[in-house]
Amino acid sequence: MNKIFYLLFCLLPFTNTQAQIHEIGVFAGGSNFVGDVGPTTYLAPNEPAFGVLYKWNKSPRHAYRFSYMQSNINSDDSDSKEAARNQRGYRFENNLKEVSLGLEFNFFDFNLHDSRTKITPYVFSGISYFLSRYKLTDTQAGTTAEGRSERRKSIAIPMILGIKSTLSPSLILGLETGARYTLTDDIEGSYNGNFGNINNNDWYVFTGVTLTYTFGNKPCYCAE
Repeated sequence: MNKIFYLLFCLLPFTNTQAQIHEIGVFAGGSNFVGDVGPTTYLAPNEPAFGVLYKWNKSPRHAYRFSYMQSNINSDDSDSKEAARNQRGYRFENNLKEVSLGLEFNFFDFNLHDSRTKITPYVFSGISYFLSRYKLTDTQAGTTAEGRSERRKSIAIPMILGIKSTLSPSLILGLETGARYTLTDDIEGSYNGNFGNINNNDWYVFTGVTLTYTFGNKPCYCAE
């Protein structure tokens, strides 16, 4: 009876904590915009982006993830392959700050308690809340329109694809790109400026590397 009690005592924390290992780290890379100003290439980082992130690994296959990202997003009609945009000559910039919360799913088991090198592709989605303030310039007319002094608030749906690998028992390196579909068409000021396609919402993309440090409880292994 004592042996059974001891076994149950060890298994209980094991079931609760074997996957509850945490990660905290940084993101560094670039950003680009897809909307009514500038080129429409989805992967074309043109401004630096940085951020911090936290993950709570609930199993070797999934984790809850929270992140903060920031970048000065901009785009220019002169870089577009569309003749109409070249002739129009708009340019904008927007200082954007974002927080995201959602679920990261690993294609392969990514057991952080395993000392061997692990590698897996992963996807992430959830919800993003961002603040932005645009400045739109008409280079042909030489005029500039700015957004309201307060930051605009909106929601986006993040769709991230990446690959990650353990560098050591405590360090994980990842490479990812993540498009955000926003629920607004005014990141570049097109809604108030009455131009572009009002039926197409804006996108912005973060592409870069993540480096996270792992910490947390290890599983309880009972002696036989």
